[in-house]
Amino acid sequence: MGGFFGTIKKEKCVADLFYGVDYNSHMGTKRAGMVTQNNGTFTRAIHNIENSYFRSKFEDDLPSFSGNSGIGVISDTDAQPIIINSHLGKFAIVTVAKINNIPELEKDLLAKGNHFCEHSNSITNQSELVSMLIIEGKNFTEGIENVYRRIKGSCSMLLLTENGIIAARDKYGRTPILLGKGKNGFAVSSETCSFPNLGYETHYNLGPGEIVHITADGFTQMRKPGKKMQICSFLWVYYGYPVCEYEGKNVDQMRFDCGLEMGKNDDIEADFVSGIPDSGIGMSLGYAVGKKIPYQRGIVKYTPTWPRSFTPPNQQMRELVAKMKLIPNKSLLKDKKVVFCDDSIVRGTQLRDNVNDLYRYGAKEVHMRISCPPLIYPCKFLNFTASKSELELITRRTIQKLEGNHSQNLSSYATTNSPQYCRMVNSICKELNITTLKFNPLETLVKSIGLPKECICTHCFDGSSYE
Repeated sequence: MGGFFGTIKKEKCVADLFYGVDYNSHMGTKRAGMVTQNNGTFTRAIHNIENSYFRSKFEDDLPSFSGNSGIGVISDTDAQPIIINSHLGKFAIVTVAKINNIPELEKDLLAKGNHFCEHSNSITNQSELVSMLIIEGKNFTEGIENVYRRIKGSCSMLLLTENGIIAARDKYGRTPILLGKGKNGFAVSSETCSFPNLGYETHYNLGPGEIVHITADGFTQMRKPGKKMQICSFLWVYYGYPVCEYEGKNVDQMRFDCGLEMGKNDDIEADFVSGIPDSGIGMSLGYAVGKKIPYQRGIVKYTPTWPRSFTPPNQQMRELVAKMKLIPNKSLLKDKKVVFCDDSIVRGTQLRDNVNDLYRYGAKEVHMRISCPPLIYPCKFLNFTASKSELELITRRTIQKLEGNHSQNLSSYATTNSPQYCRMVNSICKELNITTLKFNPLETLVKSIGLPKECICTHCFDGSSYE
């Protein structure tokens, strides 16, 4: 996915920018970048963070940055920010985007005489492509509306100009943008966890497709929000940091409520419940209250060297990393019936390894409870699963086994407690060697988020979405 942060103040902004971007580190693992503007001079740095941390990569760069305004990004895609000099003026841009029609747009832009400079692995940089669409407009508002109109997928962005910061939320608000107000200026971010320790209070939530211009004194609306919203439900399920809020709905409270509802309605017998770190912890705490059984840490994350999940280049190494960072607690597990809560099951390989380790360390029964419904449709808008094929999803492999065609009867398999759904869940349960397996139904997920169903993107669960 990715996350960004920007700030504009009446004093130097570099420290706020540095720490604010760092507070988005849970949103991506590939590239990071910062840019500041000082009297028309733009200073930029970009680093690979696949095997390191944002702070350690950028600390040595800090003396080179200056000015009262800047933006930065944690990216799972491109090297960013991009700096552009155009008829609209000089500006830097960062994006959180998944653009599905890049070849089509690239061909059209090249035919018009444009050129692209920023390539990585022979792939056009999405942020540069977005900048090219922006400068087709007569002004920034018209240019950003051109992006909304032309791309297929999603795109939220920050632009650092000589006169302030422009924030533009995705047309359907699939990713969030929030403004924070401080004593000497404003900040803008994907994640509200970047505000409190830097002295900002969440002040305004941009609506879908809304564009605002931000200065140290305030902000003005350049485009009103649209009426249709499809914010990604997986922000609450997995990506969001526990203290973050989107549309006024707290991440950890949502996870707790998912667990509470499931615990109330679960009829299995168990000695205690444990969360799979990190995003399963909130759910397991709620489950413990709902089920009225203790919460204990039957499996823990080795935080001294695995505080976040790096993304190695191949699946075999990813599975090894996933295994190495989690350690079962043998003393608690021996001869116990344990419920484990997790956010989701994507490929299933990591969970299968975890379950085998739990048995090896003495667990008598392993019951898995998942906070969201089964993932049946690959994400078209944020690419959170990073799946290159539908068959990477354990659900689709299971449907292939049951039907002979992984695309057969998908709506039936997505319907909670239908015969097809039950067959699929039972098959996954057996494949992963789990005592019992249950997923939260879509209705519980939506209720726990607390927004109307039509305002939430649930495409990965039920195939529904705005194009």
